[in-house]
Parts: sequence; C-alpha cells; structure tokens
Amino acid sequence: MLEALSLSKKYDEKYALKDLDLKVSEGEIYCLLGANGAGKTTTINLFLNFISPTSGEARINGINVADEPVATKGALAYIPENLMLYPNLTGIENLQFFAGLGGKQPDKAEIVQLLEGAGLQKEAFDKRVSQYSKGMRQKVGIAIAQAKKAEHLLLDEPTSGLDPQASNEFASLLATMRENGVAVLMATHDLFRAKESGTHIGIMKSGELVHSIMSEEITLTELEKLYLETMKSAIYA
Repeated sequence: MLEALSLSKKYDEKYALKDLDLKVSEGEIYCLLGANGAGKTTTINLFLNFISPTSGEARINGINVADEPVATKGALAYIPENLMLYPNLTGIENLQFFAGLGGKQPDKAEIVQLLEGAGLQKEAFDKRVSQYSKGMRQKVGIAIAQAKKAEHLLLDEPTSGLDPQASNEFASLLATMRENGVAVLMATHDLFRAKESGTHIGIMKSGELVHSIMSEEITLTELEKLYLETMKSAIYA
C-alpha cells in the first residue's frame, strides 16, 4: 500500500503540497491530474524520498519513507517522463544492470522473457538504447520493475510524447501489472488515459487534492468538464 497522511511540502511561505491524504492499495491505479505546479510531481518525489516533507508522512507498506528510505525503495519502481537508461548499453545490458542494483540477478533467459513480456521487439534486445524510441525505453522500464518484483510503481507523465499506439501498449502493460497486484500511482495530464487505465482519479490544484473519484463512477465527458471547471477556478482564485 502507498499512503499519504496529511503530507505537506512547503518552500518558504508557499505550499507545493498541502495536507494530502491518499491511499493506493494492491491492484489499484491512482491517476493524479492537474496543471503544472499542482503538486503531482511533488507527491511522487516525496514517496521516493527525493525531498523531505515539511509535515505529515509518506508511507510504503506502512513504513514511513523518511525513516526507512532504503527499505521502502526496495518495494517500488519509478518511471519518470524521460527514463534515464545507459545509451551505450543494449536493452538486455540495461536490464541486467538495473536488476542487479535492485538485488536481483536474472539469467539471460529470464531477461529475454521480461523484455518480451514488456512488449519490446526482439530485434531491439541487442541494440544500443541510444537507438530506442521513448516508447521502447518505457518498455525497458516496465521490464526493470518486473525484474525487481516491485510491489509499487510510481509514474510521472509516462505517456507524454508517446504516439497513440505506444500509449495504448503502455496502458496494456499497466493493466497487466494491476492484475499482478501492483499498486500504481501515476501523475499525468492525459484525461483519457486516466479514465481508461485508472481505478481512481484525483484532481489537484495549487498543491491540494480537490477531487478524488472512482473512475467507474464518472464518464470521460464528465471528467473533462470537472477538470476544466477546476482549472478555471484555479486561474481565478
């Protein structure tokens, strides 16, 4: 479980995140929507312990991230908007390296199976990552998460810049991870993907979670209307 308890981050007198309460359980995909500066990436960074909270707690499996950063990182994987892989290494070599950092040592057959499961074309396995598209790099990221046997997945704009086919393939991979019981927290601007992939949707404004909805309880048209109304109120607030 990923859990935020009155989680806040303040810079000088301005809140980047204020009193966030949020829970993502096994097999759930929680999608955070909001404009730039709404607090989505700050939330992700607090769970990763990249920054320290001003108050409140980010918890992974009931453990405070700030108290046990190494232990909690071992339970999660992170895929940012631009996944940093080693460009001069192949897909197989990158997976070997990052799996090793996570304490796993999959053999060649397991690595091939993981990359195939993530949807990477076989002809790309032995090519340098510098030749990969963004969608191909994201697939390696999913394979790394699976190699690590991550219980939780944090995503920051993972479909930004992907073409429709690559975005749809990424959504299919998320669905598989959900079926495997992974808890996913995703920051995104993509309303369609949030509605199609998410089990829960949150809309953030000025560092606060102002709406939290189960995706099955709202249509895409209703979500778009609610989002635009929320953003409009943010502009004129």
